[in-house]
Amino acid sequence: MSGSTESLRRKIGGAGDLQSVVRPMKALAASSIGQYEKAVASLDDYYHTVELGLAACLRGTSPAKVAPPAEVPPSRAKVGAIVFGSDQGLVGRFNEVLVEFAQRALGALPGKTTKIWAVGERIHALMADASPVPAALLPAPASVNAITPLVGRILIEIQAAREKGEVAEIHLFHNHPKSGAIYEPVGRRLLPLDRAWQGRLTALAWPTKSLPEIIGSAAPTLQAFIRGYLFVLLFQACAESLASENASRLAAMQRAEKNIADILGELNRSFHRIRQESIDEELFDVISGYEALVRQ
Repeated sequence: MSGSTESLRRKIGGAGDLQSVVRPMKALAASSIGQYEKAVASLDDYYHTVELGLAACLRGTSPAKVAPPAEVPPSRAKVGAIVFGSDQGLVGRFNEVLVEFAQRALGALPGKTTKIWAVGERIHALMADASPVPAALLPAPASVNAITPLVGRILIEIQAAREKGEVAEIHLFHNHPKSGAIYEPVGRRLLPLDRAWQGRLTALAWPTKSLPEIIGSAAPTLQAFIRGYLFVLLFQACAESLASENASRLAAMQRAEKNIADILGELNRSFHRIRQESIDEELFDVISGYEALVRQ
């Protein structure tokens, strides 16, 4: 009997240790979600300003200077993909769901996927298993401050790949947070910037009666605004991916906390039952001994 109680004590102690680990991880995930959501919200005004700047530039720019005609038909276009995943575990099927979504989307494109940038070690391993195209590994940022250097590196690598003719089309995939600590995979075409994109921006209404005027050459200004536009989209995708990752981790920690509480409850009930049975046996022995003495 003592062996059973000691075993239960060890199990209860182990479950309590797990619970003490899960609680701070749950609190950390909840606080991280907030900072990444604030980072996304803080881009709204900047993104609107960049769009207005692009609209002002495009009104006086030939479409061919922004999106030249493709030299190859779409069916032969070289496609690149940027996939934002995670470096850390305890996120459920966060990476698996995104890889499945990205593979379906890339498989439906008329072009051939020739280059993949995988942000995060876990998504990199899954993409390497799912796709014959070698994936370049980029580390997932661990804080808001680390997003900007990552986005700058991605922009440099995209430009180098396009200049070498390795890719003509870039698609972006990441998990998008939703209410209730859940997420969904989303994708969009990042490049090239086509005439439909230009038409949407040139149709934007200017917020004041004073129309904008570009001083100097319009081409460098337009290119600077395009870089700012791509930066915002990549920063937003990265921040949303990190918010989704922490939402997935929060949900996993909530499930773990509930499971641990259930296990602790069952262990404590078993411990008290065995203790009571042990006490009952001891009382029975005392009473039996007393009755034997009385009979003598």
